Amino acid sequence: MEAAATEALRDLLQRQRESWRADPPGYARRMDDLARLRAAFKARLDEFVRAIDADFGCRPREETLLAEGMTVLRSIDHARRHLKRWMRPQRVAPEWPCLPARCGIVARPLGVVGILAPWNYPVNLALIPLVDALAAGNHALLKPAEATPRTSELLERLIDDVFARDRVAVVQGDAEVAAAFSALPFDHLLFTGSSATGAKVMAAAAGNLTPVTLELGGKSPAIVAPGFPLKTAAARIAAGKWLNAGQTCIAPDYVLLHEDDRDGFVDCLRSEVARRHGAPGGSREYASIIDRAQYERLCAWRDEARAQGAEVIALPDDNAGDAARRILPPTLVLGATDAMRVMREEIFGPILPIATFRGIDEAIARVNARPRPLALYLFDRDPARTRRVLEACPAGGVCINDCMLQFAQSRLPFGGIGASGMGAYHGHAGFLTFSHRMAVFRQSRFSSFALMRPPYGRLAERLLRVLTR
Repeated sequence: MEAAATEALRDLLQRQRESWRADPPGYARRMDDLARLRAAFKARLDEFVRAIDADFGCRPREETLLAEGMTVLRSIDHARRHLKRWMRPQRVAPEWPCLPARCGIVARPLGVVGILAPWNYPVNLALIPLVDALAAGNHALLKPAEATPRTSELLERLIDDVFARDRVAVVQGDAEVAAAFSALPFDHLLFTGSSATGAKVMAAAAGNLTPVTLELGGKSPAIVAPGFPLKTAAARIAAGKWLNAGQTCIAPDYVLLHEDDRDGFVDCLRSEVARRHGAPGGSREYASIIDRAQYERLCAWRDEARAQGAEVIALPDDNAGDAARRILPPTLVLGATDAMRVMREEIFGPILPIATFRGIDEAIARVNARPRPLALYLFDRDPARTRRVLEACPAGGVCINDCMLQFAQSRLPFGGIGASGMGAYHGHAGFLTFSHRMAVFRQSRFSSFALMRPPYGRLAERLLRVLTR
């Protein structure tokens, strides 16, 4: 990246920082910012539907309204409804030797935050972090994905219409721009994307001691316990896996179920796909793979699994999809081994490996043999077994008896653990992520610790004996 372009980024960040220092947003401005952002976004929602559809080649309108429109609007509404309470100073009891002093915690904005958004949900994963940052009283720079240029351009127009650039601005560009963006001295940086890129973002931010929130991915398992209705599990896993053609960081990445249930589960998935999509190659209700490189990667992984002995089933009825439109049909991989890439790496597409176990402890061991996932899905109506899995399998978040709905809860934090990320946002968790919880100690007219100053006498000795018991 040219030095002049890098300097322009630094100048924009500095302008935002100076603007924030001169007039950090209070409650009234934050509420107004969120209200204006909501109105402008709602007015352009149909434009975003068309832009995302054009960027993907095919993205069902309903999926965009559900995953992008509803989530953003509800996030704004939740923040505005609760912001006054979130901003209220929190009283904390002081240690008794310090009485009658008072203690408290005040949530203070950080300053200027950076948001690096991905292409798979280019509106949701850009605007929800922005909502949290604005609620916390920050200014922000937003770098959307270059893989969705029409949506990114529309995002920039939206932000420019609502905010002055010294408060919130969109930065466009390729991977070099993203790398330069990561190296800016933000007060906080949030990145959503792959684990490999997340490591690079964290390394770049470390040079400035910039704290980071990383929303990554990994292989999120779906465990179907013995006795759970297979038809129900298949319907809910199908909905989660093949939303956006599997291009979702919290999509079920593989299924673990009892060996006696495998064939029945496959039959239920086959019926579910036929009922929902017919032949996905001819359906406008099934998304395209984002670009040719991703489509070819997924095809190569599928073909590798087949060549190494796995049974590969395209649903329904060996549907071939549509290569010209980058439509890859729902695809099952039976008998996958850990030597295959579909079981080693996050798939991020419509391929679903299905593996079996003989007992729940074997399923737990298989999950824990991999890096900690962003999401864990458990289908089970046995409370004791459910507790056993939750206690044994650390994950960023858990959804029991359904898929992906944990993301849509504004009152639940969303974030990873270990290789699937660090930190969290959404609702109050996002407000806290983009705030500093500043400790405040307020001394009274009388200070009990005045007795603990030199020259130390007998009273100080007696007090120290009490305090160090």
